[in-house]
Amino acid sequence: MAEQQPLEHSDDLHLATNEEDDDSETLTSLDLTSYQLHDLDSVELPPSLTELDLTANRLSQLDPRICLLSHLKKLSLRQNLFDDAGIQSLSHSHAISSLEELVLRDNKLMKIPDVSIYKDLVVFDVSFNEISSLSGLSKVSNTLKELYVSKNEVTKIEEIEHFHKLLILELGSNKLRVMENLETLINLQELWLGRNRIKAVNLCGLKCIKKLSLQSNRLTSMKGLEECEALEELYLSHNGISKMEGLSTLANLRVLDIASNKLTAIEDIEKLTRLEDLWLNDNQIASLEGMADIVSGSKEKITTIYLENNPCAKSPNYTATLRQIFPYIQQIDSQIFA
Repeated sequence: MAEQQPLEHSDDLHLATNEEDDDSETLTSLDLTSYQLHDLDSVELPPSLTELDLTANRLSQLDPRICLLSHLKKLSLRQNLFDDAGIQSLSHSHAISSLEELVLRDNKLMKIPDVSIYKDLVVFDVSFNEISSLSGLSKVSNTLKELYVSKNEVTKIEEIEHFHKLLILELGSNKLRVMENLETLINLQELWLGRNRIKAVNLCGLKCIKKLSLQSNRLTSMKGLEECEALEELYLSHNGISKMEGLSTLANLRVLDIASNKLTAIEDIEKLTRLEDLWLNDNQIASLEGMADIVSGSKEKITTIYLENNPCAKSPNYTATLRQIFPYIQQIDSQIFA
């Protein structure tokens, strides 16, 4: 949901549309972020609203007037105290069934709410709750383009097969062990699976992904990425990977993060010509010998490289050597060059 400037705090929060001559200027967006409201009794909710942001309050029950806002397109209830019962009325609120964005992030939900009446839903966010299963997603409209279920207790990827238009899938910080049931997400561009328990890469044949994060999992191999030729950003830090492989076909790769693994050498990136950021810190890379050949395809593109906390970072003339190899380098580890 796009950020709006909060209204000025006052003794009461009654809102009225502005009048100029006899014409009324219709209020369409209302941002009540961080008012710490326990209810909306002191707030006027104009029927003309298309966006309502109630982020960072103390709400636990949905005000019934919200369910009558027939023009509403974007609703954020982020960072409140809603449990499953507190938002149950959303499942039956046909007056607002044209909602396109629904944000329920950071509440007390235990399950995926029934949002089947929202046939135009594009963004659905239930991250930072206590949801243990994706059961219920099968009822969510196939119009969905962005789905966020990070920081929950989910153990299995399921009930997402109908999301053919999905562009972003965020399932980080759950309890997933297997990458599965992704085959039909043919338009998926971003897949975020960091902080899970995944042991092997399986993109299920998907080839359109541009951003992939598998940070802080249990990977020991990079195999499974070879056909992901559209990939632009790849994040694999904090795993147990010992060998760089499957990278030579990733011609569009700009960002590669394999920090905090078990690498002893830099390999398989000679053919990459668009690489800009290379993160290899906190590994076991012994030497910079042959580095110029290893990065031959992208040495004039790379602007940021991290190699600190490797044995090679202790070598004489470490910084000078890297600056000679990379003529347009702007940052080496934490050192920034003008």
